[in-house]
Amino acid sequence: MSTRSAAVAEPSEAATERYAKSAAAHAAAKKVMPGGVNSPVRAYKAVGRDPVSVVSGKGAVVTDIDGNDYVDYVGSYGPLILGHAAAPITAAVSKALQRGTTFGMPTEAETRLAENVVKAVPGVEVVRFVNSGTEAAMSAIRVARGVTGRNKVIKCTGCYHGHTDALLVSAGSGATTLGVPSSPGVPASVVQNTVLVSYNDLEAVRSAMETHRGDVACMAVEPVAGNMGCIPPADGYLQGLRNLCDEFDVPLLFDEVMTGFRVAYGGAQERYGVTPDLTCLGKVVGGGLPCAAYGGREDFMRHVAPDGPIYQAGTLSGNPLAMAAGLAQLETLAADDFAAYEQLETTAAALEAGLRKAAKKAKCPVTLTRVGSMLCVFFTDTDEAPVTNYEQATATRTDRYASFFNAMLDHGVMLAPAAFEAWFVSTAHDDATTKATLKAAEKAFAAAATIQ
Repeated sequence: MSTRSAAVAEPSEAATERYAKSAAAHAAAKKVMPGGVNSPVRAYKAVGRDPVSVVSGKGAVVTDIDGNDYVDYVGSYGPLILGHAAAPITAAVSKALQRGTTFGMPTEAETRLAENVVKAVPGVEVVRFVNSGTEAAMSAIRVARGVTGRNKVIKCTGCYHGHTDALLVSAGSGATTLGVPSSPGVPASVVQNTVLVSYNDLEAVRSAMETHRGDVACMAVEPVAGNMGCIPPADGYLQGLRNLCDEFDVPLLFDEVMTGFRVAYGGAQERYGVTPDLTCLGKVVGGGLPCAAYGGREDFMRHVAPDGPIYQAGTLSGNPLAMAAGLAQLETLAADDFAAYEQLETTAAALEAGLRKAAKKAKCPVTLTRVGSMLCVFFTDTDEAPVTNYEQATATRTDRYASFFNAMLDHGVMLAPAAFEAWFVSTAHDDATTKATLKAAEKAFAAAATIQ
C-alpha cells in the first residue's frame, strides 16, 4: 500500500460556500449513521473532505444539495448503464408500482427476467434472484461447497466478493497463504478455508490447487477486477483458470456483479469466451434497483432449495419493482442488435484517449486501463507502469489521486473518492460530457503533477 498521505489543500472561502449545504447535511448524518454514510465507499475521508449530498440525477449529470451539477462517472458504482432516470426504467417502475411494491409470492416478471439472463449469459442455465452482490456471492459459494462437499475457496487478493465473512480477508502472499480477517467481527475460524492468490498469476493458482487438492470447493474471481481499480485479465488468464479448474475438478466461479451486462451483454464470459460453472450478477441486472442473482450449470443449481437441500431464501428476492427495472434495462440494451454497446465503446475509447493526452500534456505520469465502459486512471511514477494486480495497484500514488479527485469535483466532474474504483460510462455520456470532462482533467492533472 502506498505510504504517501493525501495532499489536500485547505478549501478556499469560495469552495467552502460551494459545498455549504452538503457539509451541513453530512454533519447531521454523522449523528445518526456511522461516518454519516450507509456504505464506507461514500465517505470522502481518503480525499480529505466531506461527501457531497446528491438530490437528483438525469442522464449523465447529478445535482447536489447546493445546486452544483456534475458529469457523473460513479453511476451508483455500475448499474446505471443507461444513465440516471432513464425513461425506459422510470416508466417500467412507475407502471409496476401501481400494481404493488412486494408480494412475497411468484410473479411472471421474475420468470421473464430469468429467461433474459439465461439467454444472455453463457454460463447460466438456471438462476436465482437475490437482493445484493454480497448475497449472490455468499449463496454461490454455498452452492459450490454443498455440491462438491469441499471446504476451501481460492480467491484473488484485491478481488471483492461482498462483505460476507468468509470472503472478507486481507492481502496475503504466496499461493498457499490462508486468509486472515480484514475486519473485526470476522472470526479467524471463518476464513481459515479461504486461500489467497495474486490476480493474473496462474502459477499461484496451480500451487494452491496442488496444495489443497481434493478440498477446493471453487476458484472465485472477478474476470475483470473492478475493486482495485479496473484491471483487465492478462492474455490467456481466464482460459488458464478454466483449464486449471478442469484439471483439478474444481468449479470456476465468475463474480460478474460489476461486469455482467456491462463489458458485454453476456458479461466478461462472453467478451473473453470463457464459461464458468457458477456466476454472480448484480448492478446492471437490476436497472438501478436493489437486485442481484447467482446462477450456473443446471446440475449445480438444482441443488438449491426447494429443488435440493442447499438452503437460501429472501423475502424481497425477485421484488416486482426490481424485476421491472431489470427487464426494461436489458431489453433496451439488447435493442437494435445491441447498438448500446457500440455507443459505450466509442464514448469510453474517446474518453480514454483524451485522458491520456491531458495527462501527458500536464507531465503527470499515469497508467490507464479500460475494458468496455469501465476504466481507471492510476497515478504511477512512470507513464504506463504495469498495474496488473493488487500489489501494484496499491503501490500507486493515492496522494496524487486525492488532488486529482478534488480538482475534478471542483470543476464539475464526479468520480469515486477511492483511488481503487472504476469509472463507469453510460449511454447518456456523449461528446459534450467527454469534452467537459477532459477540460476539467487538464486542470486536475496539472494540479496532481505538483504533488511530489
